Amino acid sequence: MLFGFFIMGLLALRTYTDSMPQPTQVVDSQGEVVFSGADITAGQQIFLRRGLQQYGSIVGHGGYLGPDYTTDYLRRSSLFILDELTASGIQDPRGELVKVMRTNRYDADTGTLVLTDLQVRAFEDVKGHYADFFGSPTTQYGLLPNVITNPADINQLTAFFAWTAWGAAAERPGHDYSYTNNWPPEKLVDNTPTADLLVWSALSLAALLLGTGVLFALYGRWSKRIGWQNAEAPPLSFRQPGEVAVTPAQRATAWFFFVVALLFLGQALLGAAAEHYRADLTSFFGLDLARILPFNMARTWHVQLSLFWTAASFLAAGIFIAPYVSGREPKRQHWLAYGLLGAIALVVVGSMTGEALSIFGVEWAKGSPLWDQQWEYLDLPKVWQGLLTVGMFLWIAIIYRGIRARLKTENRANLPWLFFYSGLAIPGFYAVGMLAGTETQLTVAEFWRFWVVHLWVEDFLELFTTVMVAYIFVMLGVIRRQIAMTIIFLDVILYSAGGVIGTMHHLYFSGTPVEHMALGSVFSALEIIPLTFLTIEAWSFLQLGARQQSRSAAPFPHRWAVMFLVAVGFWNFLGAGVFGFLLNLPIVSYYEIGTALTANHAHGSMMGVYGMMGVGLSLFALRYLIPARRWPDRLAKISFWSLNIGLAWMVFATLLPLGIIQLWHSVNDGYYEARSLAFINTPGNAVLEWLRMPGDLIFIGGGVLPFLWITWLGVRYRITATTHVVPQETLFVEEVPVAVGAGDPLTPKYGSDGRTDRDGGQGLDREP
Repeated sequence: MLFGFFIMGLLALRTYTDSMPQPTQVVDSQGEVVFSGADITAGQQIFLRRGLQQYGSIVGHGGYLGPDYTTDYLRRSSLFILDELTASGIQDPRGELVKVMRTNRYDADTGTLVLTDLQVRAFEDVKGHYADFFGSPTTQYGLLPNVITNPADINQLTAFFAWTAWGAAAERPGHDYSYTNNWPPEKLVDNTPTADLLVWSALSLAALLLGTGVLFALYGRWSKRIGWQNAEAPPLSFRQPGEVAVTPAQRATAWFFFVVALLFLGQALLGAAAEHYRADLTSFFGLDLARILPFNMARTWHVQLSLFWTAASFLAAGIFIAPYVSGREPKRQHWLAYGLLGAIALVVVGSMTGEALSIFGVEWAKGSPLWDQQWEYLDLPKVWQGLLTVGMFLWIAIIYRGIRARLKTENRANLPWLFFYSGLAIPGFYAVGMLAGTETQLTVAEFWRFWVVHLWVEDFLELFTTVMVAYIFVMLGVIRRQIAMTIIFLDVILYSAGGVIGTMHHLYFSGTPVEHMALGSVFSALEIIPLTFLTIEAWSFLQLGARQQSRSAAPFPHRWAVMFLVAVGFWNFLGAGVFGFLLNLPIVSYYEIGTALTANHAHGSMMGVYGMMGVGLSLFALRYLIPARRWPDRLAKISFWSLNIGLAWMVFATLLPLGIIQLWHSVNDGYYEARSLAFINTPGNAVLEWLRMPGDLIFIGGGVLPFLWITWLGVRYRITATTHVVPQETLFVEEVPVAVGAGDPLTPKYGSDGRTDRDGGQGLDREP
């Protein structure tokens, strides 16, 4: 981990010192200012404020409906210049176009960029196009009517697009490729794959094969000592719901899970609405939906709620588990829990209100940190982003207050401390996103926001997930503490080896130096290795659970919670691993970025991993909060299968086939063509989009609604009796094994954590 973050520090330095430069002024050949660096920044802020990164993208990052504005400006300006050169009678207009677009006329000493007269005229022509596009009086594009009409705003917005397109074609000093590594693919300006793209793609594959081979070699050597192995565990009798005491704070989490389910339902409905735009852009079953819920607002809320409800489920699960870690709960802990829930509700309502005001362009809210929308995934206006960060630090303070007494008695590498460390990483790495403001230069902002998108989501939430699952299984007696710690440390090692530096696979084409692509591609390939290990261990996980349940005198109360954890392992490998690897090779990403394959990976990994985990954790806690006679086991079963079938339907019926078709079209015809509305709205593609509807209906009707009802039962019928003292890490009772003979020294005597007296209570793994 230290190695990974040391390298990330060096890459941060390079991001600030050698990224695509933003000029202080852009002038024509006579020195007249065309637009300034301040105009570029203002255009970037308008782009974010009006939610345009959720409708279309910039340097490939953003929404999947609408144009990539870097690509769009580059194509339109190039066609204008080519037509002008052809009309002038020049002998080789295409060769002259390449010369005009690829020549770098930026003076680093003065910060001045000089455009040719043709480039200036192209700027004015494309500006007229954007005035018509964003000033359309109808909702034909899925945007609000007359969304941007102010000429000054259009000028600044076009300046922002023009600057990114310049960086996509102008050659980096000392090299024969552009600042964006020749992205986007554009034959008009000789933007073709670079040698680095091809070489590092090949080396990434080699690294993956080598790393996988090493994994299997190590696993074959030490498979008995790592992973979900616990052959020596005694038979257990699981404590049943109603027998397990709950604390006031644990009881308070019922409201958390109900709010989680409500947010989940809202997110799913918004996702269905956003998908309908791709199937029928101009009408929602006869309703002009874009006037009240334009596509960019639907997608903004959809993305934000996905983060809100999954994170809230993790926070609630942490509060629920904390008393079992410490064995007791401080007085008035539930007051803090309710306060945190109120803070979450305030942030959700406040941020969604701010995003709506920003997208609708309410004049009095313009420029306010309370209302201005920000970068994709960090869409929250700055104030709400800060409050969410504070709220998560408040959560870890609540956790620390609850387990402080236990931490004082434990070594700092033991399981309670690992639980605390992994929880602390959640607010810590989300806070990094505060460095990406709306005024921050594009490449720098991309660097820091993907620390949140990748490191926070894909690494540290993943780590917290592992700790939670391991701790739950320790509390259920399924595995021993030492095995749980081994799994957690192995997770830290494997994800640090690939995941930390692998963050850079998001920045191949964002204006960073080539070493970001080189390191990002190799280390992101290595991210597949821990996912492969987890998939192998999923079988041991299932066998372990089945073996323990068969040896127990009492029924296992968490069948469906565990089934959701099994689903996490499946989708982790498929959604995050296989579908993620489809995108991460530089040569594939070069043609694919911002297409349906990206959405395919996002749905498979976000819902498949963190969504399933959030529901599983909720069911685990609710099983103890809802009286046994009220527990709807059939609804839990229906929710499990419907969510998984619905997600698989989304992926395999629509997103994956559409993404493959779009990738083929991008390679064969051009990235500009593959991202165009004309391509997305072709009849064949429209059929694929409509095919998603049955999956969405199954997902929402059979998956989300039953889960919502279960959480409502948790609020309505939650157990009333509470205590401040609970059994520490024990949700089971050991069954006394039959002795070989009275006083037989070989008869094992098990301790409270499954360790035998023969190993001195130290939990040492010894061969028989």
